[in-house]
Amino acid sequence: MAVELDRLDRLTEAQVHELVALYQEEWWTKGRELEDVRRMLEQTDIVVAFCERESRRLVAFARVLTDGVYKALIFDVIVAGSHRDHGLGRALMDALLEHPGLKTVRHLELYCLPELIPFYRRWGFTDELGELRFLRRAQ
Repeated sequence: MAVELDRLDRLTEAQVHELVALYQEEWWTKGRELEDVRRMLEQTDIVVAFCERESRRLVAFARVLTDGVYKALIFDVIVAGSHRDHGLGRALMDALLEHPGLKTVRHLELYCLPELIPFYRRWGFTDELGELRFLRRAQ
């Protein structure tokens, strides 16, 4: 990819709007609204993102909720369609997993579709959790 990128640990107001736009392109985040995304970011422990160096346009994003010791849950790993297939998803995950706030966390977890399992396996993620099951309660 010819465009140079900068890593971010927080977003500008313009980038928050760009994140909302990125969310509208994905089935799992479509419909998220600006005010909710702002509140979500305020409560997020770790943000790792990439923007184009010159334009400052947001092109990749991920976030983590963690207790800093036992658990960290990775959410919203997303790369703009225009920047896919250039290794940016791999760079995003590498940057996230190298974050100092996650170095001593025992279990890092994430959700993904079955077809993405091979992508995440390169970092040691597994879906082989024995009898453990994921539960959800919707409000």
